[in-house]
Amino acid sequence: MNSYPDFSDYGYRIERELGANRSGGRVTYLATDIDLDCQVVLKQFQFAQASSSWSAYDAHQREIQVLKDLQHPGIPRYLNSFQMADGFCMVQDYKAAQPLSISRSFSAEEIQTVATQILKILIYLQNRLPPIIHRDLKPDNILVDNNLEVFLVDFGFARVGDGEVGVSSVVKGTLGFMPPEQLFNRQLTEASDLYGLGMTLICLLTNTKADDIGDLVDISYNVKFKHLVPKLSIHWVKWLEKMTEPRVKDRFSNAQEALKALPTSSILPPEVRLSSSEVELQAVRTDELLTHSLEVINAIPETILSGSWKVQKHPNDPVQLNNQHPWIQVNPETFEGERIACRIEVDTSKLMAGTGYQRTLILQTNAFPQTYTIPLNVRTAAVPIRSAQVSLYPLLLLSIGVLLTTRAIFGMVLSPENLSFESTGVTGLGLSIGTIIGLQGAALTLQQAGSVVGSQSITLATTCFGVPTLVSIWFLLENLSGSLDTILAGFIPGIFGGWLLGLGMGMAIEKLLKDQIPKPRAITLALLTSFLAIILALGLTIGFSQPFLLLAITMLSIVLCSLLLNAPLNYAKRIANYRKLEGKRIRP
Repeated sequence: MNSYPDFSDYGYRIERELGANRSGGRVTYLATDIDLDCQVVLKQFQFAQASSSWSAYDAHQREIQVLKDLQHPGIPRYLNSFQMADGFCMVQDYKAAQPLSISRSFSAEEIQTVATQILKILIYLQNRLPPIIHRDLKPDNILVDNNLEVFLVDFGFARVGDGEVGVSSVVKGTLGFMPPEQLFNRQLTEASDLYGLGMTLICLLTNTKADDIGDLVDISYNVKFKHLVPKLSIHWVKWLEKMTEPRVKDRFSNAQEALKALPTSSILPPEVRLSSSEVELQAVRTDELLTHSLEVINAIPETILSGSWKVQKHPNDPVQLNNQHPWIQVNPETFEGERIACRIEVDTSKLMAGTGYQRTLILQTNAFPQTYTIPLNVRTAAVPIRSAQVSLYPLLLLSIGVLLTTRAIFGMVLSPENLSFESTGVTGLGLSIGTIIGLQGAALTLQQAGSVVGSQSITLATTCFGVPTLVSIWFLLENLSGSLDTILAGFIPGIFGGWLLGLGMGMAIEKLLKDQIPKPRAITLALLTSFLAIILALGLTIGFSQPFLLLAITMLSIVLCSLLLNAPLNYAKRIANYRKLEGKRIRP
């Protein structure tokens, strides 16, 4: 057995309670019309209770009067009313819908639909003669069913034209949803209901409970809600701010105007995704036009992404004319769409060669966040001056190889215990002849290996070494004597050493040529390095006390260092001259 009242004498059977305001003597039931066998809403008002007031009774009567004349699918129809001993009852159509005050999840598009339908209901009310002002728009009084059909209920505080529900000047409405003019009991207009609708939508968007909506209103009655929905479209933010303006003249004047201004774009803004978060460009030629493709994608469906490009100002860039950057262009500069292919162009003809540039592209959009920055790194082509920088590795390897080889040979043929003019001269004769033959053998080996320049260079070295050696032998021959073994003691190491020396020199020359060292300089460097290594090996063998050795080492070192330093100094001078020609170009 339930404790519900018995309305069977009036043709209704109570099914369950839908809501109650017992302090005000109001209870709402879901009932069944016994005759028609359909569900209805039955509102009972017990005005005879001690806590009730006659103004509340008047409100009940006014609601009946208002509803009798309303015919709109978004307003439950008035069906019947009857009087009881302790009050009145009113019967309306039943809508299987829940009030917005009951926690449920709505998508952004669904909230947009709710706003549109409520505005259409308000347009209907405001177009009546005289117009009707609801005065209590809040989540409790807006019902939404599973098909997203919206209904406006509870017209107890409604105002028809200049008439009011109550006979007193008591403020009627719900705190937090009443506009300031209603709160201070001032003249109401068609814009007054827009405030309650705006606050209701803010509740939905920010998940704020109706009882807490007042926390969003500051001392000047401005509503602060943007921090709770940072991704809300800027168009919707502005629309809601205008709906809830404290001053009635700053609001939309009526529901028709508000609906016309209702943003057609999604409540949520577009979301930008970039095909690359950073742009790196490398020029291979001077004055080259560099390009890079970058795709801007909108990740939120049913929204339109719009934006524009600009380049962040840089102190070294000239002043932009007509908003055109002097050397960076992005096309299209402005765009609108879902997937936009952008082309970044960099004109390096205005930039210094062999230099890195760092700039920042700025994309302003209607998305959240609104601004995106993309680093742009540009490396221009090398200075168009061939570097004559000499690589020291071939020369270093050549000097070590020559030094070790000649030191070993000199150690065999010029041992201190066997040093005498006759024996040393004969052994030196064999060593010189063997070296000449070994060098020529190395030239043939290099030629067979395809090293033409190396082979020619060794042949030249053989000539330079062989002619003076043979002339010296001719003048000293009559003063030399010795056995065949003494000659062979120098001849065999000479062949082996000369061949290794020739191969090393040829390979070093080829490597220098690959490093773009001019042929005469490459040959000269290889010869000087070899001669210096030979003199050092000789000094390590017989000692550095001989003045001619120190003089030879000093002279060869000076000449070799001069050649090595000449290339970078000359290159630096040419670079400096080129930079002077770039005087008007943009600096990094």
